[in-house]
Amino acid sequence: MHLGHACVVADTGSARILIDPGAFSSGYETLEGLAAILVTHQHFDHLNLDKLPALLGQNPGAELVVDPGTAEQLRERDIPHTVREPGETFSVGGARVEVVGGDHAVIHPDIPGIANNGYWIDGSVLHPGDAFTVPERTPDVLLLPTAAPWLKASEAVDYLRAVAPPLAVPIHEAVLADPDLHYTLFSNLAPEGTEVRIAPRGVSFTP
Repeated sequence: MHLGHACVVADTGSARILIDPGAFSSGYETLEGLAAILVTHQHFDHLNLDKLPALLGQNPGAELVVDPGTAEQLRERDIPHTVREPGETFSVGGARVEVVGGDHAVIHPDIPGIANNGYWIDGSVLHPGDAFTVPERTPDVLLLPTAAPWLKASEAVDYLRAVAPPLAVPIHEAVLADPDLHYTLFSNLAPEGTEVRIAPRGVSFTP
């Protein structure tokens, strides 16, 4: 389920996992029954620190998993969390999560780089965060960043072609007034065998 921008809920059957509850997303504030909340990196469009305590309060059994950079912000607020880095694999609620990536894509050389975790859930769904790290194997579903200060459309298309998943679901679209142009571009230029499907906001769907 896509809740806008980079925020998605992945339901594996054994666990409901929320990824990137940020400021440009909505609908996650009332979620319950989460096994984990995964944060790819520290930017506000991926983590709304003001709303996080209430979300954790509604999901007392949820493990908050973050990258090293986000951990610094959480320590300042005394919010319990677990730090994970690329190369690690862990389990939440019976689901297997692999951490991939490492660095946020370059926005500009004058802006310091930060850490970025991509999350691969049950070997099926890949959320790359804000980076175009090509995985060593092909996911069933790729959550494809659409637009951001760090990317241009041709880079997103090249990443889509490099990963070549059976299904790609565009995300990270909130900076666009009308993302349909990008979505059409992805559909027209997707590699053979890849379906590009737009996930209606807040509506569950099965790949």
